[in-house]
Amino acid sequence: MKHATPNWLAPIAAILILQTTSSFLSRLIPIITPAVSEEFGWSGSAIGYFTASNSFGSLAILIAGSAMLKAIGGMRTLQLTLVLGTMCLGLFLSPSIGVALAACFAMGISNGVANPAGSEILLRFSPPGKRNLMFSIKQAGVPLGGIVAGLCIPGIVVLWGWRVALLVCGLIVLIPTVITWSLSATLDGINNRISQGLIHLPTWQSFRNLAVPLASLARGPGLFKMSIVGSLFAVAQSCWFTFTVIYLVDAMGYSLGLAGAVFAVMQTGGVLGRVMLGWLSDYFDSSVATLSITAVLSATTTALMGLTNPDWPVWTVMLLAFVAGSTAASWNGVQIAEIARRSPPEWVSETAAGASVLVNLVNMIAPACFASYVVFSGRYDYAFIGAGLCTLLVLVFMPWERNRGIRTPV
Repeated sequence: MKHATPNWLAPIAAILILQTTSSFLSRLIPIITPAVSEEFGWSGSAIGYFTASNSFGSLAILIAGSAMLKAIGGMRTLQLTLVLGTMCLGLFLSPSIGVALAACFAMGISNGVANPAGSEILLRFSPPGKRNLMFSIKQAGVPLGGIVAGLCIPGIVVLWGWRVALLVCGLIVLIPTVITWSLSATLDGINNRISQGLIHLPTWQSFRNLAVPLASLARGPGLFKMSIVGSLFAVAQSCWFTFTVIYLVDAMGYSLGLAGAVFAVMQTGGVLGRVMLGWLSDYFDSSVATLSITAVLSATTTALMGLTNPDWPVWTVMLLAFVAGSTAASWNGVQIAEIARRSPPEWVSETAAGASVLVNLVNMIAPACFASYVVFSGRYDYAFIGAGLCTLLVLVFMPWERNRGIRTPV
């Protein structure tokens, strides 16, 4: 007798695949930029501004794209934005920094869609008692995308050049997007309205609607504080994601291939860490305690990154990167699940978008500030230490109230 496939398996798999693909599209930027910058004569610090532009794209779709999310569903919107980002990879062939910034902006749009789309779908399909684990598995797609980028791109750049690497990256994004295309109508629970002409394009009124997701953070106990917690965690995470490769190449003397391997090790720690933290939160029934311990470890590893020097053995840097991936880059699933749990059922998409707005604002500001400080002072150490100290503020803003009266999805 055949056992029925769990009805949550296809949604989890589809969202994980698209989350991984979206992450890959953004994670390729800090890995391929050193090679592009060397040919075009751009400053190494430009990577911070590219990452900021990428995050601005994520923020823009959260502000202006709510009409599209409602009209055709989050999953279909995510697929369409992945296609757009793939098309914009070709803009890197231009030697203009302005054009590259525009490309990074477009490539970041899918990241903005991923969280509200995934949150709404997973809240409907996650099994009872496994909410944090399911959300953490979905968020494991972020470092999975980084692993693929860190392992594949440097080798392709060395063997065939960064232009061929861009072509391969485009295929890596398009293939899973096409594979999951047929699932969106079912998982979104919305009839395909593209052919019916019912998509409402963003207008200036869409930008005024920014107040809706932010105001929704007042609709549940501790929602706003938990959103601030996510934005503080994002300081260290964005700096790790953005500057690990360029720091190892410029300050530590690593080759691009070795720096990419360290980046991949960090992302591997993120995959394992996200799943483990999700399981621990469910097991101990305490997201607050899990995130508090994670904040201390994140701050410690980020500060230690600033203290590394070329005399450190490579294995110690890889170990540090792995631990950082398990902490500084692993809080997301638990925090997003906690946002969904504290949210009224009818406001899950809005609160997920509101929390993502704050995180993406930090993802814009933190790398730009980090890059500006390095350009001004020439020091990476104080920049990493400062990012670590910001993470410790998580302990100040953590909503410590007990979970009494807070909804648990069933």
